[in-house]
Amino acid sequence: MNALLGRKVGMTRIFDSAGHQIPVTVIEAGPCVVLQRKRLEIDGYSAVQVGFGVRKESRVTKPVRGHIQKAKAPLCRWLRELPLEEGDEAKEGDTLTVGMFEGTGFVDIGGITKGRGFQGVVFRYGMSGGPAAHGSTSHRRVGSIGMREWPGRVMKNKRMPGHMGHVKVMTQNLRVVAVRPSDHALLVEGAVPGPVGGLVMIRKAIKKSAKAKS
Repeated sequence: MNALLGRKVGMTRIFDSAGHQIPVTVIEAGPCVVLQRKRLEIDGYSAVQVGFGVRKESRVTKPVRGHIQKAKAPLCRWLRELPLEEGDEAKEGDTLTVGMFEGTGFVDIGGITKGRGFQGVVFRYGMSGGPAAHGSTSHRRVGSIGMREWPGRVMKNKRMPGHMGHVKVMTQNLRVVAVRPSDHALLVEGAVPGPVGGLVMIRKAIKKSAKAKS
């Protein structure tokens, strides 16, 4: 396996042996229970469905409850599918832990960014806006978006006010600072997308490993 589910705990700082300060994000990585194995000959692809987190029984529907209990696992808050590498033999009931990242130099972490709601172009795209005084009535607006007689329409992909944030983002090549299996904790250098308490997917870095092999 090369991927795991986790929960963003927050940011802090640690100091290395030389006394240098390192800003890190603390992630509660696993443990994840394998609930279902997707097989190539049956499902058309190879993957595992894993569960992470704890949820009250009253908040889990009866079909999902039966699906989880079939794997003899505790009721999970999040259910996701993770890809399998060639040769992986994960089966229902197995537990995946943060120990898989021991000896790993870099990871890619994906999550859903913080939602900012409906925002204007100054905050959303960093536009400068109009004059601040001298009779101007257009301070933080987008300005002209029109065309001439032809084609006479607003072009596609024009930057406009709209919904900002709450999108999937994958931050690549974050350096692994520490792996603490006893605390189910993974410390990575730098920021991770999403709010505190948000679900993240951690995988071994693809590009860094590719560069190392070449």
